[in-house]
Amino acid sequence: MELKTPFHDSTAASIMDNLRPSGSRKRSIESSSPKRKAIAFEKEPSLVRAKSSVERLHRPQFPMKLQPALSTSVSSLDSRNMLSPPKPAKLRRSTSLLTPAEASQTDRFIPSHRNSTSNKLTPQNEQPHPNASPQTHIKAQTSKIYQNHVAEACGLDVNSRILCYRPAPPERSQPLSVFSSVGQKQKTGLLRPSVASARAKKIPTAPERVLDAPNIVDDFYLNLVAWASSNLIAIGLEDTVYVWNASTGSVGLLCELGNNMLVTSLRWSEDGSYISVGKEDGTIEIWDIETNSRLRTLSHGTGSRVAAHCWSSHLVASGSREGSIFHSDVRVNDHLVSKLETHVGEVCGIEYRPDAQQFCSGANDNLVAVWDARATSEPIFKKTNHRAAVKAMAWCPFQNSLLATGGGTSDKTIHFWNTSTGARVNSIETESQISSLNWGYESKTGYEVVATHGYPSNSISLFNYPTLQKTGEISSAHDSRVLSGCMSPDGTTLATVAGDENLKFWPLFDLHKQKTTEPEVGQKHMKRLMELR
Repeated sequence: MELKTPFHDSTAASIMDNLRPSGSRKRSIESSSPKRKAIAFEKEPSLVRAKSSVERLHRPQFPMKLQPALSTSVSSLDSRNMLSPPKPAKLRRSTSLLTPAEASQTDRFIPSHRNSTSNKLTPQNEQPHPNASPQTHIKAQTSKIYQNHVAEACGLDVNSRILCYRPAPPERSQPLSVFSSVGQKQKTGLLRPSVASARAKKIPTAPERVLDAPNIVDDFYLNLVAWASSNLIAIGLEDTVYVWNASTGSVGLLCELGNNMLVTSLRWSEDGSYISVGKEDGTIEIWDIETNSRLRTLSHGTGSRVAAHCWSSHLVASGSREGSIFHSDVRVNDHLVSKLETHVGEVCGIEYRPDAQQFCSGANDNLVAVWDARATSEPIFKKTNHRAAVKAMAWCPFQNSLLATGGGTSDKTIHFWNTSTGARVNSIETESQISSLNWGYESKTGYEVVATHGYPSNSISLFNYPTLQKTGEISSAHDSRVLSGCMSPDGTTLATVAGDENLKFWPLFDLHKQKTTEPEVGQKHMKRLMELR
């Protein structure tokens, strides 16, 4: 039996209108109720034929839900969409991950950046569902471990991108840039294991020679051994000074102070013709090594011992126990040039830079001061990084602006400074008191820093620079703490003296040829200038 209702009539009318040509765009559907207003809408052209009315009656008619469009292209509308006005598709970029069905519909010539992880080396980034079977989790974990092993064997990073569309960011500036001015290739990372092993084998386990040093004063702040450019070694034993000729092996007595006056520091002039002897009463005696005669005495009126002093041509810089630094000109009778006040503790380390443009001082107040030798009113830099007395100081032989300083028992640290900028460029934490620092050269590893240690190890340590890698160590080099150490004029042998009353010689480095210059002041000229009138 056929049902005739207004609903069916309106439905049949819409179907008949759909079969007509698409020339007429507006259609109106009148409701069976006289109170309902007519609905007018724009009809889209249909690309397919509508289905029969019988088939349409078996499907729900209202409300109609439109499926979201998968792409921005024009798609055909079936007869179900004819009953409600279509909604325009929004053009926007989706941030959701593509499903396999959606990925198949994308253009293969246009790259998709919706999933940034799809560009990684790992092809499968999905984790199994938490409720999956244990076998699934084990399989996924095994696959991940296998991928990591393969990537590690190939030298790849599983989290890196295959394609890089921009250059890598620059690396952090390294302190090694201080070597750029000397044209030396910068070294990065550690030494190769084979090189480090070969270097460690060259470190001697026993000294090459041992000399007796009876009655040496066991005082950390004193500097009682010095090696001249003429290959003569001077050592102070209580109130006497002995000189040992390293070339011939002969030993001679230079002077005996008497009156229980202790020798507190020793230093050679640059040409090795004169030696200065710092005394407990605050004076410095200048001696001629050829004639074994005293040329003059420098007095500053402090009355306190001179624990450290240094030569620079005709100038002698010395430190007092009160912290004052004096500059004296050995050529003139009125020798005092300047007096500097910056330390509040005993000055136990003074070193001039090789070009004599700067000098540094260290004291028992844990302070490192860098001075301009041409204008010595105030230090250009003051460094308080050390936590103990600073006695060990050494200028780099191939970079004038690089200074190494070492701290005492409470510090145990070596700091490297750029004295042009005042920046601390590197540091090495040791495990023992540092009593001296010296630079050396090894043919395989390059430049190294050798440190002598006091409590508790009494050892000698070597560190490569700039890698800061420890290349060797002589454990228990002495039976007591090492008081001081100095290098031979050729830079190959280290001489150390300790409280065990032994002077030991350690061949540590290779011969490194460098250009040398003649002393500016000759021996005879210096002797004539320093004659007492």
